[in-house]
Amino acid sequence: MKVTIVGGGIGGLAAAVAFHQRGWQVEVLERAAEFTEVGAGLTIQPNGLRALDAIGLGDRLRAGGSADPLAGIRGRRGNWLIRNDVGSLKRRFGPWVTVHRAALVDLLRAAVPPEALRPGIDVQDVRSDGTVRHGGGTSTADLVVGADGVHSVTRRSLWPRLPGPRYVGYTTWRLIAPPQPVEGSVETWGRGERFGHVPMPDGRVYCYVMANAPAGSHVGLNELRERFAGWHHPVPALLDSAREDAVLQHDTHELPMLPTYVSGNVAVLGDAAHAMTPNLGQGACQALEDAVTLAHAVDTLGVREGLAAYDRDRRPRTQLIVRRSRQAGAAAHWTSTPLTTMRDAVLPLLPNRLFARSLTPAYTWTI
Repeated sequence: MKVTIVGGGIGGLAAAVAFHQRGWQVEVLERAAEFTEVGAGLTIQPNGLRALDAIGLGDRLRAGGSADPLAGIRGRRGNWLIRNDVGSLKRRFGPWVTVHRAALVDLLRAAVPPEALRPGIDVQDVRSDGTVRHGGGTSTADLVVGADGVHSVTRRSLWPRLPGPRYVGYTTWRLIAPPQPVEGSVETWGRGERFGHVPMPDGRVYCYVMANAPAGSHVGLNELRERFAGWHHPVPALLDSAREDAVLQHDTHELPMLPTYVSGNVAVLGDAAHAMTPNLGQGACQALEDAVTLAHAVDTLGVREGLAAYDRDRRPRTQLIVRRSRQAGAAAHWTSTPLTTMRDAVLPLLPNRLFARSLTPAYTWTI
């Protein structure tokens, strides 16, 4: 049995590993000239680690050092709005791991036979019978997996009339600051903007910034420094220590709910199926879940029945996570002074168990 995978990012490579381990012939078509990831830090949460366990790679990622879940959310002056019980979360759900995105891609790529990897291939069209037309010719397979991201060619080929990705109204910057002490993983909310920092095992600090902005706008590091100069420590220090060439900016998109994730002998996964806001940090974790679930279902039940089972299993769960992620970050992007003042007054009064309960569906997944 042969599977052709369109896209060589985290979800695509995880699917390649899962199918290869089950004895399938694997072909991975990647548009970029090499299999790597241009990005910054990435936190793999307990459900993502369990997905990696299913393909034998979870412990290798854990060996690099565990991390803590989000300690909470502060106001721009440093006051706590939400305080999580980090120890309780780890006891209930298991460890978290923070890595560079490229390190995870390298780990997955190394578990795929080199001859299966085809970089520099621009896919033009995917058909539901398992045919893929691309710059290198045509590929045919028993199964095609579209793991080609938010602007997926696979999705557009199969469902050309469905709406595409929707800009959610804010743009995101990501960077890695040099080693310096921080108090764990913390997010800070202002009015229409927020800043998060996550310590990495080597002492560096992964930072992300989100701010309301028109689609396509560009803001450089110096403007970010000015914008966040009055925020609590260590926000200004982290931005001051960063280099301009270490900052990546991307507009934030969400994909409208698809009515199905399969068509004929083709399935989509990850951002190609359910691109979501980064508010829960579940994008990569859901792609990993998709990949191992798809391989298990199809290899166990056959292509058609396995694809139907994959769609029944994954679509409700991932679309729930999409909605939860959208809701989780909405209040951070309010710009009304009365609304943000009310938010900052009310959030500290809410019991912590409300926030832990909202996270439970994401963290408790098992294959």
